[in-house]
Amino acid sequence: MAKKNKDTRSGYVYSTNPDFVPDDFDNEEVVTPPPASQTLYVSHDRMLRKGKTVTLIEGFIGNESDLSALAALLKNKCGVGGTAKDGEIVIQGELRDKVAALLNQQGYKVKLKGG
Repeated sequence: MAKKNKDTRSGYVYSTNPDFVPDDFDNEEVVTPPPASQTLYVSHDRMLRKGKTVTLIEGFIGNESDLSALAALLKNKCGVGGTAKDGEIVIQGELRDKVAALLNQQGYKVKLKGG
């Protein structure tokens, strides 16, 4: 089965207006609010990870470059690998308490999630 090309203009067939710009092409830059106004949720997760436990940070509001910078800081301080995408940061290992302390030092409000 061949892959279909995903067109970002899906749903639009044709427009006769020469100044027409679809809503999804607004290219507005997301502004990252200050850390004190954000609440991040830190939890452990094992689902779909072949039984390996990771620390999951959810609730980040802002652009991808700030998310990647925060993930790089956490990975460096914890000495482990991880990734940042779709507004979530995944840190390898059971480091929930250490990550929560690091986020508190950065000025974020942290809530622990799960048991």
